[in-house]
Amino acid sequence: MEILINIATVFLTIALMELLSWAMHKYLFHGPLWFIHKTHHQQRHGWFELNDLFSIGFAGLALWLMWAGHISLDYRFWIGTGISIYGIVYFIFHDWFIHNRFKAFKSNNRYLSAIRRAHKIHHKSTEKHPSEEFGLLVVGKKWFKG
Repeated sequence: MEILINIATVFLTIALMELLSWAMHKYLFHGPLWFIHKTHHQQRHGWFELNDLFSIGFAGLALWLMWAGHISLDYRFWIGTGISIYGIVYFIFHDWFIHNRFKAFKSNNRYLSAIRRAHKIHHKSTEKHPSEEFGLLVVGKKWFKG
């Protein structure tokens, strides 16, 4: 039973990370933290941008939680694991697939195309407002239409 609880904790954390990321992106990154996040809406000059500090912060939190719960493999370890998995998914979808930080892989998959379309619309503006579509893995139905 414990293994099922641990697996559920990981999946719940991944789902909650999508919700938290959406809210943070909309209300903090396009709000008081715009001075950092705007580097992600501008042309990148080099490998890193100031906005990467957010990913480093989440990674630090995940590692700390995993370290704090590693001896007894308690809930902190599994929450940290869920945050880490979300971070890996984020990196693959956002940095690799959408923003081509590496040679992008191509896909005609309907879901992946919708994510890419929604994110491109989000980046259409280089200003704090207006902007739409703040999520990564969940996007509006309108983006699924070819």
